[in-house]
Amino acid sequence: MDQSSNHVVGVDNTFRKKFDKEEYLQRAREREEKEADGRKSKSRGPPVQRKPLKPRDYQVDLESRLGKTQVVTPIAPLSQQAGYYCPVCECVVKDSANYLDHINGKKHQRALGMSMRVERSSLEQVQQRFEASKKRKDTGSFTVQDFEEQLLKQQQEEEERKQRRKRRRKRRLQRRNLK
Repeated sequence: MDQSSNHVVGVDNTFRKKFDKEEYLQRAREREEKEADGRKSKSRGPPVQRKPLKPRDYQVDLESRLGKTQVVTPIAPLSQQAGYYCPVCECVVKDSANYLDHINGKKHQRALGMSMRVERSSLEQVQQRFEASKKRKDTGSFTVQDFEEQLLKQQQEEEERKQRRKRRRKRRLQRRNLK
């Protein structure tokens, strides 16, 4: 038999999908046009100018809930749920470490109207800061005599602690011997 008789003329038996390049090119153009229209409508105008980062002018209160228990109910408002509530972002963070990360983070700072950039300090500002820290230290008030007095006081306290321990041990031994 002849091998050429196994092939039927006009039948595609390669099992590969044939793509109509023109059709898919047209679809791609339409999709690009839709995306371009969407981008144009979403543009909001000029970018928002935010202030540079500045130091916090309030103290973060993390110790107020230390050692306290709280009843958690699923129907309570966000501000009364367990954890730390951020009124700016209206979210609850479960522990103090994550709360600190949140208030120092990008999302919270943007909600406050600040960028994550820091304003550069001038030479004069740095010099003023050094002068202020030097005045705050006041190094002249500490003398060698003060140091010797503190050292003597600590040694006396240590001796007292040793005496108390010896007395406790003697009492324990006496109690054991009486039993």
